[in-house]
This record gives sequence, C-alpha cells and structure tokens, in this order.
Amino acid sequence: MDIVIRRAQPEEYPTVGELTAQAYLGDGLLDFGENDEYLGELRDVPKRAAAADVLVAVAHERVLGGVTFVPQGGPMADIARRGEAEIRMLAVAPEARGRGAGEALVRACVDRARATEGCVRIVLSTQRTMHAAHRIYERLGFTRTPDRDWNPIPDIDDILLLTYELTIQHTP
Repeated sequence: MDIVIRRAQPEEYPTVGELTAQAYLGDGLLDFGENDEYLGELRDVPKRAAAADVLVAVAHERVLGGVTFVPQGGPMADIARRGEAEIRMLAVAPEARGRGAGEALVRACVDRARATEGCVRIVLSTQRTMHAAHRIYERLGFTRTPDRDWNPIPDIDDILLLTYELTIQHTP
C-alpha cells in the first residue's frame, strides 16, 4: 500500500478528529469513555492545527491515521523542553493497522524534527497499554525515559504516561 504523509487539509479535520477519538475510545484509552474530557481535545483538530502540525497518512485518497507534531514548545507541548519537538495524538484507523501508517507518521515527525533548527531531541508520552505504538517507537530508536513519566490528572493515582525520546542526528 502506497501511503502518503502530508499536512491535514482543513476539510479533513473532522475526519482526523473523529478517527483519533474513535481510536482512543475503541482501544479503551480514555478512563472515562465517552465522558472523558480528553475526547474533546482529540476531536479539536482546528485547535491543534493552529498551534502545531497535524499530519495525516493517506492511501487512495482515504485518511488512515493522523499525528500532531509540535516543533518546539507552544500550547500543544506536554513534556517538550527547550530544543525538543514532541509527538502527540498518534492514531490509526483500526482497519488500517499493521500496514505501516503509524510508523510512516512517526518517521515523518522524526524527519520534521531533524529539519527544525535547534531541535536536538524528539519526545512523546504514551499509555502503558499502547504496545503496538511502543514497538514502533523502539524500532525507530526511541528509548524510554522513566524519569520523565508523568500523570496528566494528578487527582487520579493510577494514570501514568510513559515517556520516550530520540536524540536527533542532523544531516548536513
């Protein structure tokens, strides 16, 4: 399957938002299901696109997945520090999984980080149960950074996001 990675177009924002929301819901990644406040963030692609780069994986004119790439800081960054880019909200439609869309999206983020002046590292947060995503990150050279693991909802003790990083090798 030929997968093209590019910026999401405004007319695709509803599709990307719903795909992301349904991927998180379907995989049981939202602690409060349909009532989870984060669901609104997942669906709000216009807000993400205004503050970061929303990329999509497309094959045969169909959106298979999406990711948000945060070049350096800004309102979309959760854990990025100075000199770090961040990957957020990676999601692939269930019927497109295992076909390379997720890996292609992560590779595109790494390429963008390499092209970002002053960027020395790319970081991300992931849930413990996102095993397929963990395999992609590790295959691409990301390493776990347990000292940066964090809880997005401190009032709830059992939510812990795992973190990964990749040191960027810039090409001349």
